[in-house]
Amino acid sequence: MFTTVYGHRGHRLIRFIWVLFNIIIWTLIWASIGIVLSLFDWSGRPIAWVAKRWSRILLYISGITYSINGLEHLNPVQQYVFIANHESAFDIFLVFAALPYSLVFLAKKELKKIPFLGWAMILGRHIFVERKNHNAALASMELAKKSLQKYPRSIMIFPEGTRSLDGNMKPFKKGGAILSIQTGLPLVPMAICDTFDVVKKGSFSITPKPIHLEIGHPIDTSKYSLEERNRVTELLRNKVVNLKSTWAARDPNSTNI
Repeated sequence: MFTTVYGHRGHRLIRFIWVLFNIIIWTLIWASIGIVLSLFDWSGRPIAWVAKRWSRILLYISGITYSINGLEHLNPVQQYVFIANHESAFDIFLVFAALPYSLVFLAKKELKKIPFLGWAMILGRHIFVERKNHNAALASMELAKKSLQKYPRSIMIFPEGTRSLDGNMKPFKKGGAILSIQTGLPLVPMAICDTFDVVKKGSFSITPKPIHLEIGHPIDTSKYSLEERNRVTELLRNKVVNLKSTWAARDPNSTNI
């Protein structure tokens, strides 16, 4: 029995190292391609194009398939503020791979320091935020507003602020609601499903399994004032919770409850 358990653990570790190696190599390759392409186009679009292909390759190498439901709710030429729960590092790959939009992320500023990845994100005009400094976070919202107006794209925000350690959804921060109200861009609630069991925060194991993105109807925030941002944030979180429940009821193999 000890040998069997040890064998399983060894296999998981080897697979984790293999996937991690590929993530590093393919990140270097695609980031380099994006950096070169960005020399000819400073809008950030080349990086968005690269990110989609980078994500699909990494999901494939990891043995992970994905599905998406709800794209029919969206206008393919509209800009959106996409909001979703955050369960795993693979959430980023899923969103890039599944959404047919030029996306930027509201990302923690520490990512800027990572060679190649950080450079590519800067050239892709992703928005970096200081999560522990309230005033700096508000300044990031203003920067995001100006960036989206100058270079029309959609933005992806994980309003929990960080990945869940136990799979349970944490309270949402108000940045997404503020940005939507200020820019007039519709909010789109989305539920990321079943990624928590793929790789847990701090884990050295990757479990290949199907993952899913459930998209809700866009929320028009033009009728809300900035003073109602708490109300919008709560509405948004409730919709994400309901979307997760909808998928769990539809898929008997889902680990979401």
